Amino acid sequence: MPGDTAMTLKSESTYPSRRTYVLKLRSDARPNVLTGRLENLVTGGQHEFVSGHELLRSIASDLQVSAAERSVEAAKVDDQGKTS
Repeated sequence: MPGDTAMTLKSESTYPSRRTYVLKLRSDARPNVLTGRLENLVTGGQHEFVSGHELLRSIASDLQVSAAERSVEAAKVDDQGKTS
């Protein structure tokens, strides 16, 4: 039919579960002194932080690990597709 467009499904979610976190702030945290714990709900990894800078560094570190894991998985899939 005219005007119909095909639907394209993305292979990856915009918000993947691997990047789901719980942020727990300590009871003594203040706007200028963020202290608490960041926990990844999928991996269970936890990072304690005592500043906003450390919180952001923890997230960045986890994103690097996630990217490395995806690269390893992609390499495995690529290797499986090759024949000896």
